[in-house]
Amino acid sequence: MHKLHRVLAVTVGLVVAAAVFTFVVVTPWQPHGGGVTQAAENTANPELRRSGPLRVMPLGDSITEGNGWQVPGAYRPHLWQLFQQANVPVDFVGSQTSGPASLPDKNHEGHPGWTIEQLDEQIASWVRTYRPDVILLHAGTNNIWRPNELPTTAPRRLSKLIDHITQAAPNAHVYVASIVPSDEHDAKVRQFNQTIQPMVDDKANRGAKVSFVDQYEALTGSDSIDGKHPTLIDGIHPTAEGYAMMAERWWEALSLRE
Repeated sequence: MHKLHRVLAVTVGLVVAAAVFTFVVVTPWQPHGGGVTQAAENTANPELRRSGPLRVMPLGDSITEGNGWQVPGAYRPHLWQLFQQANVPVDFVGSQTSGPASLPDKNHEGHPGWTIEQLDEQIASWVRTYRPDVILLHAGTNNIWRPNELPTTAPRRLSKLIDHITQAAPNAHVYVASIVPSDEHDAKVRQFNQTIQPMVDDKANRGAKVSFVDQYEALTGSDSIDGKHPTLIDGIHPTAEGYAMMAERWWEALSLRE
């Protein structure tokens, strides 16, 4: 399910999904001299036709940033390409700027080494400043290896962060990921991840605009070898192939949401 040639297969899904997003458009984007985007032209409800790009905030730690020189831009370059191939305009937003020369939009909120609570301290300011339509949240890797974070503290921190996001940006849709595997701490990763989907589902049932995205499964489609995951470059951060898998899983969540 992670093959790159599936891009065309999910494109139709993204066009359909455009009809159900409710967007806050700040700076109108006029493609090719004016008018609405191709995706917007195909929406059934004319009130939902977009004249601006989808404002996406990638949010997390070094797995969102790309861990410097290892895989610059993390999943963001491949996700950008998926949007371009679908002819859906996107604007990555955030206070940070990093990525390869091939990525024209380098904004994000990926902060290497940051914990959930550090992100929580800044999130209200970030969402007020950048007004995202979509937030892609992958956080917790820097919590779970510390003492006394499991079984309950790290999940409570994540729940609090999600609540603060939805309170500060009630019109944004928050995609909350299970965290990617770890060669050294994979048992703790799995323990933490088991708490995320029930948490997100409960918030969604209460009316919050949140969805769960299984990024752990995206990078563990094949069994690990002696506890080592071939999709990780250093036991913690994904390889370029692993990041492409993450991008496709984000894309699938965005394009198939009803």
